[in-house]
Amino acid sequence: MARLKRRLPFRYILPAFFGGLLDDPLLFLRIRPLKRALLFDCGQIAHLAKRVVKPIDTIFITHAHMDHIMGIPTLVRHHHASPRPMDIFGPPGISERVYHLLMGYVWNLCEPDWFTLRVHEVEQERILHYSLIGPEGFAPRFDGEEPRCGRVIWSCRYCDVEAELLDHKIPVLAFRVQELPCFAIDPSLMEQQGLLPGDWIRDLKSRVWKGRTELRVVAPFREGEGVREETVTDPHTFYRGIEDIKPCASIGYLCDVGWTAENAAKLESFLNGVTLLCSECTFLSADVEKARASYHLCTDDLNKLAARLAPRFLLLMHLSKSYLLRTVDLYKELHPPQGTTILPLPKHLVPEPLMVRDVDEWLQPPACSGM
Repeated sequence: MARLKRRLPFRYILPAFFGGLLDDPLLFLRIRPLKRALLFDCGQIAHLAKRVVKPIDTIFITHAHMDHIMGIPTLVRHHHASPRPMDIFGPPGISERVYHLLMGYVWNLCEPDWFTLRVHEVEQERILHYSLIGPEGFAPRFDGEEPRCGRVIWSCRYCDVEAELLDHKIPVLAFRVQELPCFAIDPSLMEQQGLLPGDWIRDLKSRVWKGRTELRVVAPFREGEGVREETVTDPHTFYRGIEDIKPCASIGYLCDVGWTAENAAKLESFLNGVTLLCSECTFLSADVEKARASYHLCTDDLNKLAARLAPRFLLLMHLSKSYLLRTVDLYKELHPPQGTTILPLPKHLVPEPLMVRDVDEWLQPPACSGM
């Protein structure tokens, strides 16, 4: 696992990448205050420990190619006996793909307390909702649709997930995870207004951040040699006057897109200024024609994109397996803009496959002695 928390300025989310350059892309985001996790793409995940898989309750799928979706039955295997539902967000048609994945199995032993898989298809103007009902053997049900207002498709108190539809010869989604502002006080602004620190700040946070309207906020002001107390009648306006405004960190996740003018324009608007960009870079520059034919990015494309987006950190993934012995060449061809740090990955994080010679000795009869 590539752990990133020590180098990245995130407050609420802990990112980890569970694949190498040549493995299926798997971005895991733990939302620390909620003790739950998001997963971006779901290819091969058999190598993940159960304690890693169990907190995952929402999956974001870029598209339904095998290396991005084949792990969903494994997730179901770990979660099905829990009543807590699981959500999957993906491009148009994702619900049918997930349904057919699960219908390859026999569910005659399903029980009433099994979970329901909720699948959400993200279109340009709307989101369609479906349920695959576990107690009924994952029978499908259409739950309606809603207009899509803006790019946000999922949200909690600590972060938003936004989506943008792109072209990979099929509709494909890119994602942006945006941390939300935290409650923070600027000591210099307090000093300017003569405010004194104390427990009232905790009360203000509970009113503004947690919505506890029953709490009364009494702020102490320095007045000559003494202290004057004042009841805050408008806590939200009062907080904005002493708020410490800091930029919120963000993650961009981009996998399998063509380098077209339309895609590039969308990406520049969608991922501009992102803190960490996790991006495919499937081909080296010499194979640009292969990149164009398969609608993937090559190193030249990513250099242009990074120059436009100026991310603080860049994580490369999804290199073509044809470069098994040339992974170092990928990093030689990247020229990020000043201020961007590349986070390197090893070739593989997934264990190497077993060969017959690795296990044949287990089946050999023990040597006889005393004969």
